[in-house]
Amino acid sequence: MHQYTAREALARLVAGNRRFVRGKARFPAVRRDILKKLAKGQRPYATILGCSDSRVPVELLFDAGFGELFVVRVAGNVISPEVMGSLQFAGVVLRTPLFVVLGHEGCGAVQAALDAKLNATRQKHRHIEALLANILPGLEGVGPHTLSSAVEANVRWSMHQVLETPEGKAGAARGVKLVGAIYELETGRVRFLP
Repeated sequence: MHQYTAREALARLVAGNRRFVRGKARFPAVRRDILKKLAKGQRPYATILGCSDSRVPVELLFDAGFGELFVVRVAGNVISPEVMGSLQFAGVVLRTPLFVVLGHEGCGAVQAALDAKLNATRQKHRHIEALLANILPGLEGVGPHTLSSAVEANVRWSMHQVLETPEGKAGAARGVKLVGAIYELETGRVRFLP
């Protein structure tokens, strides 16, 4: 199994998304020999923290096959102890060189958090309220009618939380790269943040 650098891994994601947008995806089906090989272990080239939204199927939009991506999906791509544990596993055990926090246009979780911030809207369900509480700190300075700004701010907030951990700092020191990105629902394009 090839060990990718962070730069090579990011280039693969960009190229895969280009194939996806052009309708030229490489993996319409998987072969049994690939599954048999992967049953022995995994070496994904990137770890993606994405949203649970059904319109954002991470492997498909990066045209990645079985075993290529380690994907953690949770509404609003929020950081929680369980998510952090999954990311830590990817860094420490799987040694993926690239981590991506992937938000998307029109995110309902971010919209609900923005409504809570601007209108003091409360959720009836305590677990949804807890989810939104994980998003709210990242929305400081985001004003009304700016869902796209809030989505980007939420991606950057999740990145900040990862980078502030001892594991995040250690990974950065050894060359692991963390990038943010936004998926455009209508075009299929992933826009990587500067």
